[in-house]
Amino acid sequence: MTDQQPRLLVLGAHPDDAEFHAGALISIYRENNFPVKIVSVTNGASGHHQRTAAELPAIRSAEAASVASLMGVEYEVWEYPDGALQPTLDVRERVIREIRTFSPDLVLTHRLNDYHPDHRAVGQLVQDASYMVTVPLVCSDVPALRRDAVVAYMPDLFTKPNRLWPDVIFDTTSYFEQVVSMLDCHRSQVYEWLPYNAGIIDQVPDDEAGRREWLANWFAQRASAVADHFRERLIEAYGADVGENIKSAEAYEISEYAAGLGDEKLRLFPGGR
Repeated sequence: MTDQQPRLLVLGAHPDDAEFHAGALISIYRENNFPVKIVSVTNGASGHHQRTAAELPAIRSAEAASVASLMGVEYEVWEYPDGALQPTLDVRERVIREIRTFSPDLVLTHRLNDYHPDHRAVGQLVQDASYMVTVPLVCSDVPALRRDAVVAYMPDLFTKPNRLWPDVIFDTTSYFEQVVSMLDCHRSQVYEWLPYNAGIIDQVPDDEAGRREWLANWFAQRASAVADHFRERLIEAYGADVGENIKSAEAYEISEYAAGLGDEKLRLFPGGR
């Protein structure tokens, strides 16, 4: 175990995946002035119903930059095509080089059990990069790590073939508004594409204050669904009196394909249970 500040790398499929799934943990890291880098492996070019695929990468990169400015994090949007990502050797080597260069203590990514092929591809890429980051003759232009990072899967609600079982869980109530502020930066998504895709675009207000309130209410439903999905674990961690009433939560499962968590739980997941 080390006393050094832990470094967090989030490898998501799209701009906004990190904020949507792990915004509270990112907020905790930044609250403690711990280094955070977010990478969107795809360019986000497919996430809209009106804007073109040619327009969207610049828009979504600008939205990611807004999050970077708000939170004081590094944020990269890679050029791989949204909706067509494959876990190829080329992309795997890019992920290996990224992990080696940033040298994180903790990597967050998607599980392989997921509705979106890009999410599954990124989860596969990180799984395939794990261990390989320690092999010197793989991507030998970048020095190999002496120790693999801990890799954790971001929370999801899927149950087949296996549901995520949290090794770490958080009551994220106190970070809810910060996460909403991060999501508010992704305007092409939270006020346009996602409501359109869900068939509720007519519910989104036109004014700024109304939109922000609508977003908070919309995200509260997701946060509550996560809390309900992991209710048993919340009660185990916080006790029945508290755990039964938590409305906003994040949960993380440690990947068995990378470093074990060991005794670093409180260092890598400050405040987690």
